[in-house]
Amino acid sequence: MNDPTSDLLPEGLEDRLPQSAAAAARIEYAAMAVMGAHGFDRVRPPLIEFEKSMARRTDGLLTRHMFRFVDPKSLRTLALRSDITAQVGRISATSLATTPRPLRLCYAGQVVRIAGDQLEPRRENLQIGAELIGSDSAAAAGEMVELAIAALEAAGATGISVDFTLPDLVDTLAQDTCPLDPEQRDAVRRELDAKDAGGLKEAGGEAYIPLLFASGPFEEAAEKLAAFDAGGALATRLEGLRQIAARVAGKARLTLDPSERHGFEYQSWFGFTIFADGVRGALGRGGTYMIGGSNEPATGFSLYPEELVEAVKGNEDLGAKVFLPLGHDRGAAAQLRGEGWRTLAALSEQDDPAKLGCSHVLQGEEPVAL
Repeated sequence: MNDPTSDLLPEGLEDRLPQSAAAAARIEYAAMAVMGAHGFDRVRPPLIEFEKSMARRTDGLLTRHMFRFVDPKSLRTLALRSDITAQVGRISATSLATTPRPLRLCYAGQVVRIAGDQLEPRRENLQIGAELIGSDSAAAAGEMVELAIAALEAAGATGISVDFTLPDLVDTLAQDTCPLDPEQRDAVRRELDAKDAGGLKEAGGEAYIPLLFASGPFEEAAEKLAAFDAGGALATRLEGLRQIAARVAGKARLTLDPSERHGFEYQSWFGFTIFADGVRGALGRGGTYMIGGSNEPATGFSLYPEELVEAVKGNEDLGAKVFLPLGHDRGAAAQLRGEGWRTLAALSEQDDPAKLGCSHVLQGEEPVAL
């Protein structure tokens, strides 16, 4: 007796069937084509690296979320990547260390993690992204936000919105404007991220409560944040945000939530999350950061288009297939493939073109609709 559970996949993993696989391939190709057109060169790091190398390149990349095992050759701990950004940082700091800056690199590949969560149970994802290495200026950040929008538009996303944040907000304000002891800062960050006014009071961050209301449509939220920042500690950051917003004005809906920290554990002064209509959850995140080990500034983003694939796969066009009967004209069939047709050759007289999903049959040298 066959065991019905013997072919089940592990939780959080799935097969991509033809419609879904075609959508994923098209989205990856379209996004990478946009990045290439903007001068970003593709790199392709390996699936597996030494755990220590990946961990040191990006603060906040937790190796406990990775599949780890011992390399029988070197006897060192290896890890299956859960994020490609750290690998690009390693490449920029080693093989491309002497390449002129700013260095523009892009990538696409699969990443996995040990466990999903309630909001995102998937454990394997396609990650597509770009890194501008050598600059974390407002101009660099504006370029990357604009590029992320363009890449998603090319992939088929519509109704794009971008939410800006200031990941180092608490550290900046805690120095003078709203002083905090070092041990208080983590608690205040956590309660701000949770939008918990009561928790902020208990953590000694009552002065930070107005930040809970400095969010919403970009212009309105920026004005509220500026009013809160009477001492000017955030003046340069606000000016940078306005420069970025001006660059992408009209290309996406813009919002600001300066206290958002979830997903921005290693970003420095600027971060953004990107969404699209009809797609559940965030499609990606980005921002400015320092590459671990080399301490080089960088600006980048990562897109995770799995939910976009789910949203568009039903409409994905796999292309018309032409049935090639036994004894067909092979030269005509080759010409059709060169023109972009898909052909399916008969193996026996019993093959039924309609049942095999064909829309046309080759008759002589021409495809004829069924």
